[in-house]
Formats: sequence, structure tokens, C-alpha cells
Amino acid sequence: MKNFKREDLLFSLCGLNCGLCTMQLDHYCPGCGGGAGNQACAIARCSLQHEGVEYCYLCDEYPCEKYEGIDEFDSFITHRNQLKEFDKVKSMGLENYHAELAEKVEILKYLLANCNDGRRKSFFCIAVNLLELQDIKPIMEKIEEKIVQGELNLKEKAIFAANLFEALAAERGIVLKLNKKGAAK
Repeated sequence: MKNFKREDLLFSLCGLNCGLCTMQLDHYCPGCGGGAGNQACAIARCSLQHEGVEYCYLCDEYPCEKYEGIDEFDSFITHRNQLKEFDKVKSMGLENYHAELAEKVEILKYLLANCNDGRRKSFFCIAVNLLELQDIKPIMEKIEEKIVQGELNLKEKAIFAANLFEALAAERGIVLKLNKKGAAK
């Protein structure tokens, strides 16, 4: 969007973790306010009208009507945690949140480099996005242990990692699929 620029390209204005999105990973989207390729966005327009607020939760009108039903459907990245992520930022501080997000981005890159059989990119993006870092770390230790042993081919590593994430998600009551518009929940 013209005249909409932001420094933070990993965490969007509206609370999405852009650094965990397939579109940004594939360089189709530069992230919220990152320049060319950035899509037109009603929330970005709203930010410009509200003195360029950097994150919606900093606006006096947050949460506004733009957030009604925002987590019902996903785009390329899950929208389910947007409001929760803002609460997390408020409780732990932006700097600590960024450190955690950066760690999640590195975990995702590791998974994509070592466990993606060509069919799991979106799955890993969703899993790392929706699951808490403290829950992901033990899974990563198990995955790294299997990789170091060198006994599994790429497809087997992908299945092993996906099964670990699915089991954890089931324990937490989390579905690791995008909510598509018109699809039953």
C-alpha cells in the first residue's frame, strides 16, 4: 500500500506473525508495510488515519470493529492468534516478544530445511505459529536427535516431525489447519 511503511516486518500491524508466513518465506510478500508486494489492507489504511500507529493494540480504539470475526478465516497465515499475540506483547513486552518470535522463525527455517518433504511447509508454519515456544522446544530436541542419528530419509523425518506436532496440538486442543472461508470448523 502506497505510503505505508513499517520497520517491523516480522510482526504485523494487526497481530499476524509475518515471519512465520509461507508468502513471506517465499518472498511473495515483504511483510506488513515492507514495500513492493505489500497488499492493500483496510487496517493499514486505518493506521495511516490514526497517525501511523505501529500496532493496533496501541490505538485508543482497539479492539475496533475491524477485529470482529477476524480469526474466523485464514489467508496464507493463520489468524487465530492475532488478539492473543497482542495480549502476549502487552504482558511480556515487545522486545521479549520479538526475541521469542525470532526463535520461532529459526525453528521454522530448521524444519523447512531438514523435515519438509515438499508437502509440509504450510503445516510447519501453522504449527510453529499456533503452539507455544516452550512446547515446541522439546519436540525440536526429539527431531534433532532423530536427524543426528541419520536413520530416517526426508519423507520419514517429515512424518516423524508432523506426528509429534499433531500429538501436541491434539493435547492442547489446537487444529493445525488453515480455516478456509466456507469450510466447516
